[in-house]
Amino acid sequence: MLNLSNLANTSRPKKKVQRIGRGIGSRRGGHAGRGGKGDSHRSGYRKRFGYEGGQVPLYRKLPIRGFTRGLFKMPSKAISFAKIEQYYSDGETVNQATLHEKGLVPRYLPGGVKILAVGELTKKVTIEAHGFSATALERLKEKSIPHKIISKE
Repeated sequence: MLNLSNLANTSRPKKKVQRIGRGIGSRRGGHAGRGGKGDSHRSGYRKRFGYEGGQVPLYRKLPIRGFTRGLFKMPSKAISFAKIEQYYSDGETVNQATLHEKGLVPRYLPGGVKILAVGELTKKVTIEAHGFSATALERLKEKSIPHKIISKE
């Protein structure tokens, strides 16, 4: 009877495993392929990017130049008329809180929400957003859909 205890690997021959660090006669004894003394010789060593063996690395020698706007960026999210049409029904209010409830924007969004005129908006909803594209404002005024620009806080 065939079961797990008597299965054999017939597809390929067994590969001889090279045992490292098992004495000088094993061909990989002595330093076991790790070189001489020092940090990299020890187990668990991981070399840091830019490490120069204790010498002051290049990135610390170079002056800091320029300016990064990373600290001041305010990410925002664009929502199209098509998305509003898909997720909202008549009489609802479209704002950051309701968009978050429906999973369209994250809870924290410092740049706020901007409405774009992509697609058609036929439903009568009230829109409160931090910004509107020029075309979106035109279409909202045409269809007399209530909208309000709120300030970013």
